[in-house]
Amino acid sequence: MKPVIILDNVSVRYRAPEKTIRSFKEYAIQTLKRNIRLHEFRALDNVCLQVEEGEILGIIGRNGAGKSTLLKVISRVLIPTDGRVRIRGKVSPLLELGAGFHPELTGRENIFLNGTLLGHSRRDIESRLADIIEFAELGAFIDSPLRTYSSGMVARLGFSVSTAWRPEILILDEVLSVGDEAFRNKCKTRMKHYRDEGSTELLVAHDSKTIESLCSRAMWLDHGGVKAIGPSREVTALYRQSQQPVKEA
Repeated sequence: MKPVIILDNVSVRYRAPEKTIRSFKEYAIQTLKRNIRLHEFRALDNVCLQVEEGEILGIIGRNGAGKSTLLKVISRVLIPTDGRVRIRGKVSPLLELGAGFHPELTGRENIFLNGTLLGHSRRDIESRLADIIEFAELGAFIDSPLRTYSSGMVARLGFSVSTAWRPEILILDEVLSVGDEAFRNKCKTRMKHYRDEGSTELLVAHDSKTIESLCSRAMWLDHGGVKAIGPSREVTALYRQSQQPVKEA
């Protein structure tokens, strides 16, 4: 097995004003007065990672730990400030609800839009259209504007389109946190099926049970750095332990 994702000392740095600036006008005035002081923070800090072909890697951490930034770097949405990223294979990212969709288009129209963005021809999309609609379980809503959908409905449609074709590298950011349990189980079954066929998958989820049931390994991010990486049960146990309040002596 060869690694399909390799990150060597990857960092993403941002510079932001120390004080909150509420408008562009205020920013311009303070800039002219040279009153703006910037501080640097790292969304990712020297992250090293290798993910093997056919592996499902879980990523856990608190809000702001750098999880979504990491997925954006691997998806080539974000260019790292430092380090090197090597990807072997086509990435199919589902980074946020509604990504690649248009709220005024119907679910059916958005299938063609999103499928095209993923690089598939209209004929290919048409050949899988019925399966996509059936998997998403949207019924008559498939011909309603996306703006009328709940977050769970958008997630079902997004997952259905992204996984209608076997992905080489599938990236999911909190997608399994919405929707009902029956649909989440159906998604997990499809993910395991693609894993068995050689797909590589990265999954961000707050639910440690989801990570443990799907992932052979997990990575714990904290303040942009890798706190732990290893067998999923061991890493999630360490993470849960860190969330426990410290008892006073």
